[in-house]
Parts: sequence; C-alpha cells; structure tokens
Amino acid sequence: MTVPTEVSVRQQAERTADELFSLIKEDLAEVEREFTRHVSSHVQIVAEIGRYLQDGGGKRVRPALLLLASKLWGQPTTAHIIRMAVVVEFIHTATLVHDDIIDGADTRRGRPSVNARWGNQITVLMGDWLYMMAFELALGERNFRILDILTRLTREMTEGELIQLTHIGNVRITRPEYFDIVRRKTAYLFSACTEIGGLLGGASEAEQQRLRNYGLNLGIAFQVIDDILDFTSTDHVLGKPAGNDLREGKVTLPLIYLVEMGDTRTIEMIESVIADGDYCRVTRADLVSILESRGAIERARAEAREYAQRACECLDGLAASPYRDVLYSLARFIVERRN
Repeated sequence: MTVPTEVSVRQQAERTADELFSLIKEDLAEVEREFTRHVSSHVQIVAEIGRYLQDGGGKRVRPALLLLASKLWGQPTTAHIIRMAVVVEFIHTATLVHDDIIDGADTRRGRPSVNARWGNQITVLMGDWLYMMAFELALGERNFRILDILTRLTREMTEGELIQLTHIGNVRITRPEYFDIVRRKTAYLFSACTEIGGLLGGASEAEQQRLRNYGLNLGIAFQVIDDILDFTSTDHVLGKPAGNDLREGKVTLPLIYLVEMGDTRTIEMIESVIADGDYCRVTRADLVSILESRGAIERARAEAREYAQRACECLDGLAASPYRDVLYSLARFIVERRN
C-alpha cells in the first residue's frame, strides 16, 4: 500500500472541497472572473499583487457560503449575488494580508506572503485597498441592510484583532476571552456571508436569523479546528509554518484546556516557547504529545463538533433542498478537514 505524502493529503482535501461545492461550480468560476476584473487595476502594483493573491488559491469557503445561502429559495444567481460574493472574499483577503504583517508571517498557502515579497509598507496599503474596493462594490448595490452588516462586521473584526493583541503572551487567557476573539476574527464573517446570501435570495427575517446563526456556529467550529491543526498538522499541509500560533504568543483552545489542568511543569513549557519565540527548549513534538495524552486535542475537537452540530440545527427549520444538504455537509467537512 502506498503511503500518502503530505502534498497528496493536501490535494485530496482540496478535491473534497471541490466536490462539496460542485453544485455551485459555475457560480464560483464567475466569482473568480469578477475578482480578476476588479483587481485588474491601472495601478501596476495593485494589479500585480492582486493577481498574486488570487493565484494563491484557497477553498473560497466564504463566497461559497454566500452563494449557497442565496440559492435556498430557488432564486437564480444574479450579478448582485456574484458581486457580493467577491466583496466577502475581498474582505477575507484583506484580513489575511493585514494579519500576515501583524504576525510577521513569511509564508501563506505554501508561498511567500505578500509582506515577505513586497514589504510591510506596500502590503498594509494593499490590504486597505482591498477593504475599500469591497465597500465600493457593496455601496454600488445601494442596499443599506447589507452595508450595515458589512460595517458592523469590519468593526468587529478590527476589534477582534486588537483584543487578540492584548492577549499575546497571556498563558492565563480564559475560554470566554478566547471565544470572543474567535467570534470577532472569524465567525462573524461566516455569519455575514450566510445572512447576506439569505437576504439576497429572498429569506424571511426568521430565515435570515437562522442563516446568521448557522454561519456564526460554523465559523467558530472552523477556527477551533484551525487552532487544532496548528499543532497536529505539518508545514506542507497547512501551507504555512505549523506551531506558529504559540511562537507568536497566541494561546488557543487546546492549550487553554492544558493550562486549566494546573500542571506547573506544563505551564512552564508553554511559557518557554512564548519567551523564546520558537521551540528551542521545548520541542513541538513534546508539547503535542502532552496535548494528546491529556485529551486536550480531543476535547477541543469535541467542542468544534458541538458548534458544527449547532450550525446544522439552525438549518433544520429551512426548506429541504440540495443546497441545504451541502450546508449540512460543509459543517461535517469543516470538523474533519486536514488543512
């Protein structure tokens, strides 16, 4: 039997995501074309970085969420829906660009990050440009409800980043504090995608609320799994250095569970990685072994599954359709993914 390589595992995950979104394959292709059109700026550096970001790929989960939510009531995919799918991808891309500057990241999706290639000054302005382009496109829809959602979302995400920075190096961060950051930095964007999709697709107020809650719970599950993978996966599979969260001083859910157990030696190990900014005195393998042996990884995974289940329960009151089935499957895919 052939043992799969790290690259083949990553490719398999990407194929699975492609299969999951096969119902909206053509719509996602149109989103890519619209993305290309809007980053084709007459400003050469903007066009160059825009192409680089788009070529970096990604599963396009956020625009897919918006598209799927918009199709739950049998509405055709309009140009308005495609544009809003591009808007949420622009916002997501802007956050990644800014996050890489803040974190001093050198790689993203297996390639040099934008800041590593073009420097921080250009990169921060490119992130700003992406935000402004997103709002310019959204403003063109002349829909104040959507603008309210996006404005609130951007504020929450910015506050989330600021709150996270205040907890850098804080080994005693609590679970409520951790989940507050997760909701702001990740889950609210998922929630905005499904809410806007429902709004454009003809959902009632109650149905929009269900979709909003679905996205929120799904986003929390997504981030918890991301934080687990930072320990359990590899550089090649993740497309960025594994174990980086703790190097940067970020204490995530698996470590929070470990700290709560109160073992002084383990807490000292975590503190030494933060102090060194690397796994010098403590190896990543040793720390992962402790996380696994004491059940912290599985406990965090169970928490992610619980949020994914809550997301699915939000869909139960919506009319059955192939698109609702994909949203159910997406919740399962997110908690079982490898990258």
